[in-house]
Amino acid sequence: MLDSVCSIVRCVSLMRRIFSNPLLPLAAGLCLRFFFVLKYPAGSGDTVLYDQIATNWLKHHAYAMNVAGAITPVDIRMPGFPAFLAMIYWLSRKTGPEARFWIMTAQVGIDLLTCLVIAQMAAVLNVLAFEGEDARRAFSVALWLAALCPFTANYVAVPLTETLAIFFTALTLLFLCAMLLKFREPQRQFARTPWLTRLNAERLGAFGGFAAGLGTLVRPETPLLLIVALGVLGFYLLRNRQWRVMLRLAAFIAIGCVLPPLPWAIRNAITLHEIQFLAPKNSNLPGELVPYGFMAWEKTWLFRIRDAYLVSWKLNDESINLDDIPPGAFDTPDEKERVAALLEPYNEDLTLTPEEDAGFGQLAKERTARHPLRTDLWLPAGRAFTLWFSPRVELLPLSGKAFPLAEAWEDDPVDQSVTIFFTLLTVGYLALAAWGAKRLWRQETAHTAVALLLAFLIVRTLFLATLETPEPRYVLECFPAILALVAQVFAGRRAPSQIRVQPHINPHQMQA
Repeated sequence: MLDSVCSIVRCVSLMRRIFSNPLLPLAAGLCLRFFFVLKYPAGSGDTVLYDQIATNWLKHHAYAMNVAGAITPVDIRMPGFPAFLAMIYWLSRKTGPEARFWIMTAQVGIDLLTCLVIAQMAAVLNVLAFEGEDARRAFSVALWLAALCPFTANYVAVPLTETLAIFFTALTLLFLCAMLLKFREPQRQFARTPWLTRLNAERLGAFGGFAAGLGTLVRPETPLLLIVALGVLGFYLLRNRQWRVMLRLAAFIAIGCVLPPLPWAIRNAITLHEIQFLAPKNSNLPGELVPYGFMAWEKTWLFRIRDAYLVSWKLNDESINLDDIPPGAFDTPDEKERVAALLEPYNEDLTLTPEEDAGFGQLAKERTARHPLRTDLWLPAGRAFTLWFSPRVELLPLSGKAFPLAEAWEDDPVDQSVTIFFTLLTVGYLALAAWGAKRLWRQETAHTAVALLLAFLIVRTLFLATLETPEPRYVLECFPAILALVAQVFAGRRAPSQIRVQPHINPHQMQA
């Protein structure tokens, strides 16, 4: 009997060692990502645009698009992803669709590296809260969670900015969390992370800013993360009157962030005669009409990604069917007739004129004046809900239809089952992340880090909710923080009350 028990214990110990080996989750993640690459490769309208810029950059040495038959310098997109494509084109000696497999393969490698960054961030959070009692387990759990997350894995199968943006967001968060740890214990030796031992808080802040600057070259809203970080740090430092520490830290972070996009700004100043660190807010070409009125009208009713496909993304490209616009876009029959009158000439030449745009703008003003809370509160809340609780099947051959339950099941039970599963999976991630944040918050030493992560999730969601076309992929950059928090639920073995509490931040000990 004793021998049997010993054998079981040895087997459990062996299995624990096997599953804690980082090679196993990385191998599983590799298989999952190549499943999407080989089975469900996808494309996007933005992919064609990025491909054209990258090809011109490689062949003609100009960051440009083909406009009216001429190669025209543009700033319509940030240069990070086109630079990535141009590098893959140069290495593979292929361009366009012929290089898609190599692009997706490179994205697989980057996403697996992101998994390791998320795992390291989960370990740092565990050290902040629990003195590293279960840092190794936190690393292992977070690595499994990140490697098997279908939402981030799915996006390696499409040439878009998501994979790179998620990586740089995760890297920025890791450096910021490590900076908080070095604030508290500047002299501590970290045997498993020698890089953390060698760097002080200011350098980690500068590296965090630099990672965010690289992320800005991919997605222009990335600096939001640093704004949130400085706000949270300011709250904890300035309430203790640590003005000099805050100013010095802010300077290091800001300099790190500005350096990567500085060549881009210089190029824009020389080539386009404008001081522009970011891409234009509305992604318009030089001289192109920005449909401010049409976009303002959309903001008074649009909150679902489905309606963006049917209306928003058809503008100046396809005809817009009045019947495709949801009833919520019209408060009265007269309003519907006015929209029909504006769409009739547009559908003839597929070009929105300034007069038609002004007509939509007038409708937007009237609708907002009639129901200001609808435009400024309820619809942004609806967009936020859509962003988070979408099934995220837009890259898969699925409709994403789950209701009515009986009808959807009869039409396609597989489609409905996957849709419901992915939706519930998102709910599970968020619920467990909230649990993990609560567990960390019980330790005063982790207050700053938890506040940073939660503030980032909230601020990014609020920002995205202001966009008239909410795409669920835009919240994927939040998943590194979510997965690192989820890992804390499964990583801890000791009760929080048993952990020694230390001051959450000690600016006096910060190394110069």
